[in-house]
Amino acid sequence: MRQTWRWFGPHDLTSVDDMRQAGVEGVVSALHHIPTGAVWTGAEIAKRQAELAPHLAWEVVESLPVSEDIKKQKGDWRTHIANYKSSLENLADKGLETICYNFMPVLDWTRTDLAYRVPHGGTCMRFDLVDFAAFDIFILERPAAAADFGPELAAQAAERFAEMSDGRRQELARNVTMGLPGSTESMSIPDVRRHLAEYDNLDADRLRSNFIAFLEEVAPTAERLGMRLCCHPDDPPFPLLGLPRIMSSAADYRAILNAVDSPANGMTLCSGSLGARPDNDLPAIMREFGPRVHFLHLRNVTLEQPGMPASFHEAEHLGGGTDMVALIAEVLREEARRKAEGRGDHQIPMRPDHGQDIIDDLGRKGQPGYPTIGRLKGLAELRGIMTALSHPSVTF
Repeated sequence: MRQTWRWFGPHDLTSVDDMRQAGVEGVVSALHHIPTGAVWTGAEIAKRQAELAPHLAWEVVESLPVSEDIKKQKGDWRTHIANYKSSLENLADKGLETICYNFMPVLDWTRTDLAYRVPHGGTCMRFDLVDFAAFDIFILERPAAAADFGPELAAQAAERFAEMSDGRRQELARNVTMGLPGSTESMSIPDVRRHLAEYDNLDADRLRSNFIAFLEEVAPTAERLGMRLCCHPDDPPFPLLGLPRIMSSAADYRAILNAVDSPANGMTLCSGSLGARPDNDLPAIMREFGPRVHFLHLRNVTLEQPGMPASFHEAEHLGGGTDMVALIAEVLREEARRKAEGRGDHQIPMRPDHGQDIIDDLGRKGQPGYPTIGRLKGLAELRGIMTALSHPSVTF
């Protein structure tokens, strides 16, 4: 497993020297300042590489975003697909091969709390189902929201909303609509309403069809260039705002990977996103899709009640509901299999995803979900498992 670290650019409060001291082998980054749908030029890509040189290299792109127009097949979607292919050409020309992206409609990763206090005094990100229902019903005022949540949850949301201060209501709206980590783009409430109206009558089958159409266009380009596209799962892995989410389970990945059967069409296995759904068995998912897993996000979540959807919060990397030792054992088996096959990509890049804010993180106020010390603690724990399972005395 190749140990990488997500970096949001020169404004990131984690510096290049910090990453070097953490012992990472490569960097995961993106050109967040370029509007979604526009071309990533060779000059901009080279600039990001120069910001890391000479000590570290940009190895994984996360994310090259897919525009809402592509997902809906409306507006400038054909131009955006052409631009996406141009960006792939330019990235390949600069030596980048692994491209992470997602296909979540309207909202990307979604949390209601960005600094939820945990028992040891640190903080973490949290998705509170009642708070989200309060946002959907009373802030967004989506017409079908109350019916979608059901009478019991809608009543809890009404009580919760009534207790919220104006400041908390504004904070909740901001947290839910803040967009991709590192992005300069976020949505207002009117923006969300407009997007929802444009998704009207777009069900899971149609969204999946649009996704397949996108991959049928871009995967041949990626394959020709020797690149690996890896779709990140939905976060959280269940429908929101009355919209379908189509990359939430093993069945979802099976459908997409079979529909576009190319080595360039693969998976970002995010143990935290998939782990927020109780019917996802992470070691089993790694076993099934191992040959097409091109990137790993290793993190853990704690589900706060049974069933789905459910509230959850970001746990310590070796806490939560995912057996991280069993998952990493499956990753190492897959890497050994690839190496025996002679695959050049036998070492799968991974990064310690998210992390709890602890110690100096609490005053640093870095990118939500990406604390320096919390991630360093997670990387150390994951590195310990990798080292132990790779020891000559351990056999699989």
